[in-house]
Amino acid sequence: MFRARQRRRRADGGAGGRTALSLAARHPHLVERVILQSSVGFLPWPDRLTRLGGRAVFDGRVEAGTWAILRLLLRVAPSLGLRLLLRDLSVLPVGQVLRNLSAGERSLLICLFASMRSGRGFVADMLPVPDCAAQVTQPTLVMATRHDRSVPFTHAESLVATIPSAELVVSQADSHMIWFGPGYSRLAATIAAFLA
Repeated sequence: MFRARQRRRRADGGAGGRTALSLAARHPHLVERVILQSSVGFLPWPDRLTRLGGRAVFDGRVEAGTWAILRLLLRVAPSLGLRLLLRDLSVLPVGQVLRNLSAGERSLLICLFASMRSGRGFVADMLPVPDCAAQVTQPTLVMATRHDRSVPFTHAESLVATIPSAELVVSQADSHMIWFGPGYSRLAATIAAFLA
């Protein structure tokens, strides 16, 4: 997720982490702080299999159908839909990830996945972009979990090693979705303190 916040206070990443970093590097007067959560860095990403599969099912001409099928699955068999989607987001067994989510978090994830569309965004995210991390001068908070299958933890380590004023916060979350599961309240407090 990428957001340029009101009053130009911060830019933050996720799938848009590289966009946030490019904005911070090229237009430092627009960004005071950078928060990257489960963010793709400038290491090679994704792997070849994901790249090929992603282009096949998320190409701009077919992605609406892909999401329609996923929404239908989430409606008629929500547990199966969650298992299918979460298995690519965690290195842990998907059953364990699901057990560690509260009923409310499972419902929220179903709603989130059911409302998603990617347009040409996911395919665009897979394109290589120039590495500008060393040019980011703003204080930067990098948050990631070692359990993320979607974006390997090495991306967070690489960003922290390259961005001059970066701090790494390791999440204990079970998946790429660090906002779900036990421990996010600690991350939220860290974000609040960073922005204060």
